[in-house]
Amino acid sequence: MASRISKVYLIAGEASGDLHGSNLIRAMKGIRSDLNFRCWGGDECEKAGAQVVKHIKDLAFMGFVEVIANLRTILSNIRYCKQDIVQYNPDVIILIDYPGFNLKIAEWAKLKGFRVVYYISPQIWAWKESRVNKIKRVVDQMLVILPFERDFYAKHGMSVCFVGHPLLDIVESYVPKQKIEKEIGRPIIALLPGSRAMEIKQVWPILLEVVRRNPQYTFILGMAPTLSAENFVGLNQYPNLSYLKGRTYDILNKADAALVTSGTATLETALFGVPEVVCYKGNPISYFIAKHLIKVKYISLVNLILDRMLVKELIQYELTVEQLEQELKYLLQPKSKEEIQNGYHELRTKLGEKGASRRAALEILN
Repeated sequence: MASRISKVYLIAGEASGDLHGSNLIRAMKGIRSDLNFRCWGGDECEKAGAQVVKHIKDLAFMGFVEVIANLRTILSNIRYCKQDIVQYNPDVIILIDYPGFNLKIAEWAKLKGFRVVYYISPQIWAWKESRVNKIKRVVDQMLVILPFERDFYAKHGMSVCFVGHPLLDIVESYVPKQKIEKEIGRPIIALLPGSRAMEIKQVWPILLEVVRRNPQYTFILGMAPTLSAENFVGLNQYPNLSYLKGRTYDILNKADAALVTSGTATLETALFGVPEVVCYKGNPISYFIAKHLIKVKYISLVNLILDRMLVKELIQYELTVEQLEQELKYLLQPKSKEEIQNGYHELRTKLGEKGASRRAALEILN
């Protein structure tokens, strides 16, 4: 029961996991103030009161080629994580997404007799569906945040708990940190190119060229807290481009449209009601492998949840300056905005009720 848990070990390897992990920590502490948290996470988890062992800026490797190139570091991290868990001896281990790493820890932890909770399922419905067998074997409790995941696991004979999506609460509780001034007749375009340096290298040159060719728009880059200006070559080159670090929501609050890489940001943009184009470009070899393994029709959470193409996805070779310019013009038309807003309303309905972090906390503690 709840009273038996005192020490919690949480592992989040990416920016979105850090955000959701921090809100879960706050929710659990709201129920039990005496809980102690040790985690792999970022600034948000630290602010929530966890002791951060490894920071996400040193953990986010994406793509087949990138993972192979950093394999020695990854294996070293896994060894260190196991040692740290044994030394800390937690009552429960909470894993957040980050499957390549977390499933290895889950398998080991189960053998060692630790209780394993997975909050925010790995996207095994997109590829590596066979991983569901390992999850059934090594995870004691699975808490999912996407509505279709409940049916996916049921199909494989596994009962999971759908708690709703934590972003509903996060976006609703948003309070602007600083006012962004809008000029009449100059649309603000949000640029959200991701939190991984590897992604930035592929996508940023294309976005920068769109900025150069369109002085009639005001572009604001949402820079992830884990990145710096050095990751964005030419950032101070054009007067219609500025950036804000760690203030994505302030930008989305004022944006007329957004160019967003795939991931949690596509959903955040939708919940702010901002028309968007989803951009993705990866290492050519990684992309070639992924194209032959991934089974889903879409890469953005918006389209996946709706099970239809609401927001345009420009992937790999389709991601060109000309295509982005064309889509931007389309998004800024009143008729297009109305159509997208209607789709966003449907999306919110599918995401369930607010209070996901607290529901997840109660499930874990009870």
